[in-house]
Amino acid sequence: MAYVCELGTGQRVYLDNQGTQTVVTTVSGSLGQQQQASNSFQTGSWTSPPQLFQTSNGVILKIETAQGEHFIQVQGGSMSVMSGTPSLGSSQQMQMQQVATTPATTMPPMEPMQPMKPMEPMQPMQPMKMGDMEMNLNPMEMRMGNMEMRMGAPMSIATPAENTKRFCSQCGASINVGDRFCSSCGHRLD
Repeated sequence: MAYVCELGTGQRVYLDNQGTQTVVTTVSGSLGQQQQASNSFQTGSWTSPPQLFQTSNGVILKIETAQGEHFIQVQGGSMSVMSGTPSLGSSQQMQMQQVATTPATTMPPMEPMQPMKPMEPMQPMQPMKMGDMEMNLNPMEMRMGNMEMRMGAPMSIATPAENTKRFCSQCGASINVGDRFCSSCGHRLD
């Protein structure tokens, strides 16, 4: 047994009793656009047709079962079971029509999602060359003409003959590439 109520402005509420569950589906939409929300509530089997009351805050559904009366409040796409009996004095009872199916029962079941395939490991980045410029990522360095930059090292511009000359950071004396200590002041070289 399923019922529908037209609320106006393109909104409908569907009710369906599936065993001990009451399925409430709200459908709203305009031309080319439709939104739908469904919730299921443990109410028991209905003993009489459901009733729908329009209030200033939305609608209240009254479901009668062997276990007693159940009230479900619907506001937009939000639905919840109400505790206690609401005051329906200022509300308007809406007309419910019996239907064969509801959107919740006619929707095809979703296909289960397939697990994602693991990603292939990335190949290491190869050195890039453009004209006389060369870039490398491991270690991070760039060469262009007679200029060379390395990550973590100060930028240096030198000619190949000057590349072999270095100076002590403590006293400024000339040192050789393989020196570990300055021969002038004894400072440890890094």
